[in-house]
Amino acid sequence: MHHFFVTPAQVGVEKIYIEGTDVNHMRNVLRLKCGEEVSVSDGRSQKYLCRLEEYTEQAAVLTVLSREENNTELPSRLYLFQGLPKGDKIELIVQKAVELGVYEIIPVENKRCVVKLDARKSSKKRERWQAIAESGAKQSGRGMIPDVREVMSYQEALHYAGSLDVVLIPYELAENMAVTRQIVEAIEGGQSVGIFIGPEGGFTQEEIALADSCGARPITLGRRILRTETAGLAVLSILMYHLES
Repeated sequence: MHHFFVTPAQVGVEKIYIEGTDVNHMRNVLRLKCGEEVSVSDGRSQKYLCRLEEYTEQAAVLTVLSREENNTELPSRLYLFQGLPKGDKIELIVQKAVELGVYEIIPVENKRCVVKLDARKSSKKRERWQAIAESGAKQSGRGMIPDVREVMSYQEALHYAGSLDVVLIPYELAENMAVTRQIVEAIEGGQSVGIFIGPEGGFTQEEIALADSCGARPITLGRRILRTETAGLAVLSILMYHLES
């Protein structure tokens, strides 16, 4: 079943009005016909089963058949601080992180990042990444669309993470899986969790020391060195399993 997002202002007592680019997508790409059923989220806590009634010039008009509390979100908000990778790897990261329940994605410029974006390129890239996040949220039936933030410097990212309850930083030189297990198992539903992932070249020792001074917890992901596009998804998978168990 196709899934769409609206704002609370688009939700009436019996009707929901889908507007913007989704209308063209529904009519000309998906070719949804009147009478077909779709799923709609208000971006907050409600999920609706709806029937398409008609297309107007600017909207798709839906009749609400049933509503329920959205139960697809994790009990904790997970923030992925992703070191900028080369090429289009971040597009895969954004898509899969959204499927795994991430709340927010923050691209980060680390010392060893090969990619450097100026303000104009950063803004255009963010638009692309946000569109991918929206598509991933629709595909996976999320109750909200995770936000992809503007690119931050490493120092800015650490400052932004300062208000979170737990901050994890997988590091290739970290050891002791038992300690990592204890750190993960101590995370409780309702806590906010930041995950820092380095770029292809990894973190410098100075970056790890700075993160440690800010309260981040170095963890190990095992004896193998994971690629930057794998490490964050591995941590998100571990946390999703832990929080939903």
